[in-house]
Amino acid sequence: MKIRPSFRAPWILFWAGWLVRVVYITVAHTYRFRPFEDHFTYAYEMGRIARALVTGFGYSDPFNGHTGPTAWLPPLYPLLIAAAFKLFGVYSLKAAWVLLVMNSAFSAATAMCVYEIAWRCFNPRVANWSGWIWALYPAALQYGVRWIWETTLSVFLLMAILLLAMRMRGIGEHESETQQTTGHWLLFGLLWGMVALSNPALLLFLPVCGLWLLTGHRNFARGLVQATLAGILFIACISPWVIRNWRVFHTFIPMRDNFGAELYAGNGPGSYGFRYGVLIGLPERDPQHQLYTKLGEVAYVHERGLLAKAYIKAHPRHFLVLTLNRIYFFWASVPHPTQKHDFLDIVRQLNFCLPSITGILGLLLALRRRVPAAGLLGWAFVLLPLTYYFVTVEARFRHPLEPLIVIFSVYLFQSATPKKTAALS
Repeated sequence: MKIRPSFRAPWILFWAGWLVRVVYITVAHTYRFRPFEDHFTYAYEMGRIARALVTGFGYSDPFNGHTGPTAWLPPLYPLLIAAAFKLFGVYSLKAAWVLLVMNSAFSAATAMCVYEIAWRCFNPRVANWSGWIWALYPAALQYGVRWIWETTLSVFLLMAILLLAMRMRGIGEHESETQQTTGHWLLFGLLWGMVALSNPALLLFLPVCGLWLLTGHRNFARGLVQATLAGILFIACISPWVIRNWRVFHTFIPMRDNFGAELYAGNGPGSYGFRYGVLIGLPERDPQHQLYTKLGEVAYVHERGLLAKAYIKAHPRHFLVLTLNRIYFFWASVPHPTQKHDFLDIVRQLNFCLPSITGILGLLLALRRRVPAAGLLGWAFVLLPLTYYFVTVEARFRHPLEPLIVIFSVYLFQSATPKKTAALS
């Protein structure tokens, strides 16, 4: 597909962003994780599964001890961790450094997507500011340089999908016609397949994104065929995982099976809307750990889910309050586990909350001005947080929206400039 060369993000965005992250990882020694509970904070459940894979126990044991097969998490990122463990040693410093460098590459590559999305929707000035903010702003770095988790991979895949969709719809092009080839649609299906195997919560956005592309196709019948092919490729991507789960657990588990446990942790007796740490006690002597091991993962999660639904039904007001709290915390900052209210904690909360406000205001301005693709991006703001509103919330759950928050925040402030300039003249 031919586009104006100016749409292409300069590679310096990637290299500068990646270099800053790698230097920080190396100098700050963020690859040195505490050996708490046998290195559990080193990739948490994903690290445990990766260790089981490397040591011959298969895709299993997401917590302490040998608890049996698991579908607690989808397989894409645990397999990447397992590859690093295989090459550099289980829970080794080298493996941690490599994984964080890889995360940083995903995060830095997101800056290039941010640049082109902003250019296509707005202008090169918004694109430059947005791209460089994402490449260098400390808050955008944290999940690449400190967390061994799927976060930066999932965010990059989502932004790549949005960019691909805009190219297919010709957003920002001089020509009004769309350019949707079968190859584009197949890539669309492949990327969504990877998202499903990385962070299934993002799939809420898939129907809207697909319909947006399909309704913009010049030939609806042909577009429907191409979308069907993309759907077949998507199913082909996730089928090995679904088949594996059926064979192991004898039940249909499309992506992951921990919803009931998460629902109970976020809404059951004594819950306060979110949780810190793990759902099941780490020590093998913990009663919940023993129950999980005794029942098996599927039965345990099913039981937790029934308890959660019964408690929600019996205490609807409690569930409503928690849901409203989670909506607030998703956008305004999840309280710190230590519940401190010192100066640094206030700065942290402002740093989290203010971009939400400016990002949403920028989105509303873009919708009012009928900016191309603003409606599609608006649906991302509506759909992506939904699961977390009703189950649990953590600061990292907002990260898939943060590239768009950066773009809309920059657009908001840049939009004020012409008015000031006009007033001065």
